[in-house]
Amino acid sequence: MTNDRRATAGGRWCHDDAAMDGSDLDPDVRRFIRTIGAAMARYPRFERAPYPEARRFAEEARAPWRQGGPEMLESREIAVPTRHGTARIRIHRPAGGILPGLVYLHGGGWTLFSIDTHDRVMREYASRAGCCVIGVDYALSPERKFPVPLEQVVDVVDWVAEHGMAFGIEAGRLAIGGDSAGANLSVAACLVRRDKASRPSLHAMLLNYGAFASHCSDEACRRFGGPEYMLSCEEMNVYWRNYMRSDADARNPLVCPLLAALEGLPPAFLAIAECDVLAEQNREMARRLKDAGVPTHSEVYAGASHSFLEAVSVAGIANRALADGAGWLRETLQAATPGVRPEEAGGAPGPQAWP
Repeated sequence: MTNDRRATAGGRWCHDDAAMDGSDLDPDVRRFIRTIGAAMARYPRFERAPYPEARRFAEEARAPWRQGGPEMLESREIAVPTRHGTARIRIHRPAGGILPGLVYLHGGGWTLFSIDTHDRVMREYASRAGCCVIGVDYALSPERKFPVPLEQVVDVVDWVAEHGMAFGIEAGRLAIGGDSAGANLSVAACLVRRDKASRPSLHAMLLNYGAFASHCSDEACRRFGGPEYMLSCEEMNVYWRNYMRSDADARNPLVCPLLAALEGLPPAFLAIAECDVLAEQNREMARRLKDAGVPTHSEVYAGASHSFLEAVSVAGIANRALADGAGWLRETLQAATPGVRPEEAGGAPGPQAWP
C-alpha cells in the first residue's frame, strides 16, 4: 500500500521464469518504486518509530510526488463535524459553476498518509473529470480503529450532501472513491448509506487497487509480495491488525466488503494493478459487483504496482489510468439523475451560483 514498510515479506520467488526483480513492472513504475524506497532509506528509524513520527517520515518521502499537476480555480479546507470529532476536508474546484462532487479517500492502510500525500491525485481527478474533489482526512489507526474512520467518512459524505450547494457542489451528483484502504472505506460507506436509505444517493464508486478482504492468497504473496514491489503481504497484515479491533472484525462486511451483499450499490470503476498482492481480490470484487447487478467497469493495468497512480508525473500508465477513471466518472455523473438512486428517475434541482 505504501512501500513505507514496517514489516517486509521474507523469501524469494520466481514467476513466469522471471526473478523477483521487478522485471515485469512497467519501467516508469519500477523507477517510482525504487525512488520511494531510496527516499525512505533516509529514515532508518521508520520501522521502530511511533506512528506519529512514522507518518511524518512517510509524508516527507512522498512530498515530491504531490507537486505539479493541474492548477485549481480554488482549493479550500474546512473542518467538518463528525460523531468522532472534526475531520479536515479539502475541496478542489477546477472551474466555476455548479459541479458534481467526488469524495476521495486516500490510501495508506488506514495508518499512514493524508490529503496532503494524495493532493495531486485529487487535483488530477478534479481537472480531468470536471468535478469538485473533496478529500477527507479521516482518523487513522491504530489509535482510532474500526468503525471510527468509516463513521467519520459517512458523516462527511452526509455533510457534503447537505451543505455541498453552499460550495458549488451539486449534491444530487455525488460520487465516492479512493485507493487501497480508501477504496475499502468507499464501498463500506456505500453499504452503510444503502442500508440507511440515505439521500441524496451516491451515483458512482471509483475504486483504485482496493483492500477488500483481510487475507491475500499464498499465490498473490508469492508472485507480487517481494521487495521490488510496492506492497507485501506482511505489511498488509500489519495494516489490517491496526484497523480491526479483533479477529472477529474480519467477518464483518463493513470491514471486508467482499463478504457483503453488494446489490443496490452505485456503478463502479475498478483500476486494478496487475503486479499487486491485492489484484486477485480486486478482480473478485469486480466479478461480485457484476453478479449483484451493479454496473461495473474494471481495467487491469499491465505492469502497474500498488500506488502507481501517484507516479503520474513520470509514468504514462498512471496517466492513462487516471484518464480512464476520470472519463468514466464524468460520463457516469453526467448520466445520473440528481437526487435519486441510480436505478430510479426524478427531477433535477434548479441552478445556483457559485458563491
